[in-house]
Amino acid sequence: MIVAGICLAIPFAAMLWVDSYARVSPAFIGIPFFYWYQMLWVLLSTLLTVVAYVLVRRRERLRKGGEQQ
Repeated sequence: MIVAGICLAIPFAAMLWVDSYARVSPAFIGIPFFYWYQMLWVLLSTLLTVVAYVLVRRRERLRKGGEQQ
């Protein structure tokens, strides 16, 4: 499933593009950008993984339901 693959590839690509977050400012509540950006991606990666999982499971259920009829 293409959408699920894209959901899984986005965080991977974001972390590989180091120039996008290799800086100190802007700071967020005293935490340099480099750190809070990566922690934000931990949360975003979790959400995108859940979306990919739900999409794949839904497709599997629909396919199995179609085979039984």
